[in-house]
Amino acid sequence: MQTVVITGGSRGIGRAAVELFAARGDRVYFLYEKNTQAAREVEARTGARGIQCDVADTAAVRQAIGSLPDVDVLICNAGICHYGLMQSLEEADWDRIFAVNVKGIYNCVNGALPFFLKKQAGSIVTVSSMWGRVGASCEAAYSATKGAVIALTKALAKELGPSGIRVNCVAPGVILTDMCAQVEPGILEEMARDTPVGRNGRPEDVARAMAYLADTEFITGHVLNVDGGYVI
Repeated sequence: MQTVVITGGSRGIGRAAVELFAARGDRVYFLYEKNTQAAREVEARTGARGIQCDVADTAAVRQAIGSLPDVDVLICNAGICHYGLMQSLEEADWDRIFAVNVKGIYNCVNGALPFFLKKQAGSIVTVSSMWGRVGASCEAAYSATKGAVIALTKALAKELGPSGIRVNCVAPGVILTDMCAQVEPGILEEMARDTPVGRNGRPEDVARAMAYLADTEFITGHVLNVDGGYVI
C-alpha cells in the first residue's frame, strides 16, 4: 500500500485519480480548495481523506502535507484556466493562474520532499496540457503555465533522480470536465473529429496515465500525451 497525495482531487481528473488509486488499495489524501460538498462525496465513495487547502498558499500546503504520516506518490493536478484575448486578461488573473498552476507545484513538491529524501524514493506526477506543448489562441496564460510545468518536470527529474525520486508529466488533450463548460458544444464536436481516436477524453483516461507513470520505475522526465493523438 502506497500513500498517495492528489491535489485538486474533488472534481474532474483529480476525482478520477482519487477513485482509481483508492480502488487499488492505496491510502489516498486529496487537497481541494472550495467545493466541500464535492469533497465529502469523494470521501464517502472512496474512503480517501480530503484536506481543504489552496495550493498557492505556501504555509497552508506545508501544514497540510506536513501533517501526513507519509507520502510515496504526489500527483500535482490542481489547475485553473482563463479563456479570452490577451488584452482583456487582467493582471490579477495572470498572477492567480501562475500561482495555482506553477507555484502550486513548487509548494506541493517542497511539502513532499522531506518524505522522499528521507527514504530516497518517491514519485511525482505533474499535469500539463497539450496547450503547454503547442500553445492555444485565447489561452495565453494557461498555455504559458502548462509550458512551465513541462520545463519544471524535466528539471526536477534531473535534480531529484540521484535521490531516487522520479518526476513525470501527463499532458491531457480535450478532457470532458468542468473546464470545458465554457467551450461551445460545436467546437468540442469538431475537436473530437480532429482527434485520431475519434473522441474527446474522459477523466479516467488521464487517471490511468497518472497511475502508470507513478508506478513505472524506469521512467523519469517523461511527458506522456493523453490527447488521443490530437497533437502528434
